[in-house]
Amino acid sequence: MLEKRQFHIDGEWVMPARRQDLAVIDPSTEQPCAVISIGEAIDADRAVQAARQAFSGWCRTDPGKRLRLVECLLDIYERRAAEMARMISLEMGAPVDMARAEHVGAGAYHMRNFITAFRTFSFERSLGTHAPSDRILMEPIGVAGLITPWNWPMNQVTLKVVPALLAGCTVVLKPSEIAPLSSMLFAEFIEEAGFPNGVFNLVNGDGTGVGARLSSHPDIDMISFTGSTRAGIAISKAAAETLKRVVLELGGKGANLVFADADADAVRRGVLHCFKNTGQSCNAPTRMLVERSVYARVVDEAREIAENFAAEAAHAPGKFFGPLTSAAQFRKVQEMIETGMAEGARLVAGGPGRPEAHECGYFVRPTVFADVTNQMTIAREEIFGPVLSIIPFDTEEEAIAIANDTPYGLANYVQSTDDERCRRVAGRLRSGMVEMNGRPRAPGSPFGGIKASGRAREGGIWGIEEFLEAKAVSGWTDPARSR
Repeated sequence: MLEKRQFHIDGEWVMPARRQDLAVIDPSTEQPCAVISIGEAIDADRAVQAARQAFSGWCRTDPGKRLRLVECLLDIYERRAAEMARMISLEMGAPVDMARAEHVGAGAYHMRNFITAFRTFSFERSLGTHAPSDRILMEPIGVAGLITPWNWPMNQVTLKVVPALLAGCTVVLKPSEIAPLSSMLFAEFIEEAGFPNGVFNLVNGDGTGVGARLSSHPDIDMISFTGSTRAGIAISKAAAETLKRVVLELGGKGANLVFADADADAVRRGVLHCFKNTGQSCNAPTRMLVERSVYARVVDEAREIAENFAAEAAHAPGKFFGPLTSAAQFRKVQEMIETGMAEGARLVAGGPGRPEAHECGYFVRPTVFADVTNQMTIAREEIFGPVLSIIPFDTEEEAIAIANDTPYGLANYVQSTDDERCRRVAGRLRSGMVEMNGRPRAPGSPFGGIKASGRAREGGIWGIEEFLEAKAVSGWTDPARSR
């Protein structure tokens, strides 16, 4: 049993103001694997005060020094990657090999992309040739409260902490209390890298305690949150009183448009993407829209792929399916599968209950529904589990209408060998991202959505600029000209 009761505040590991223990549960066994402390408003206040005091010095630190510290952080992160993978696997159930390659790998990927973007980043910009004595100064917004989820811990921590620090902000991080261990290890990396005291602070807690206090705190200038749409709305309301910037990366219900001329691997690619991380990804393509002429074949192919998944405890090496992260998520996914069956969707693979040979652990059966209508609950609501809904369509126009008929707008996907159609459909899909024919977005491409998916833009230059304010200055004299 790991004991992780301390918080990282002002460069030190400190005990909470009041002891309030919370067990961290291993999803593979349903047994406690660690104990942390749940903080309160007073703990959040201490962290915010430390960040506020550190801001005046950190924001004036030479950008080159900030860059070197982040480069050092990346070196430590990569050197201690195996430790990080074990923590992620333990706390949220990702198979350890996947945790090392994809969860830890995502954090390193984002850090490298931020470093690349920052090397040519300009904090002083010309307004244009029409205004030679005007400048736009990009300045750090101040103290940033960062609230991160349990499903991709290091992906989200690095997407928030690293650009904030590069921009010159100081931060208070509240990771998910369900999966806090990786963030506490990340705090050790920050300490080892030599960041000044108070620049990075970590307080564990829940949404109604520490999360609510950060959202409403008058000395927090910005909240960056990743999580559910419901929580994002609550954070926006809490933050309104202090008029702070709110950046939200929320849920999704991505549509994957499979046309009859899609390549041979399109269905397999879509099913695997939907089930990746046991379906616990906001950008998962959970609605597969299939042209009717190939519908029967696609349904059969999806069924076969789902039935070939094997589930194992997350600590074992190899490629397999891990558990969901928590008991609450397990119950939700079971309820949604039951709802799909009750509303008339045709179950073609999986279904309720655990896979065979798993009497404990939050394991679920990879599930495929066919003959889904877009008004069914499983097509409307984010499930956050390995549940795929297959919906037929007859025309391109109908496919676009079904894809856009959702409260969400994070990521959509197009599968067609007709390049003109791909471009045409991508332009009409209402989402922050569109991926076509399995080609991933390039390094530095912004991640984020519209509508109920929030309006964050994380990654690369866009991710750094989220933490900056633009100041317009006139009467600027170029030092080189004044000599």
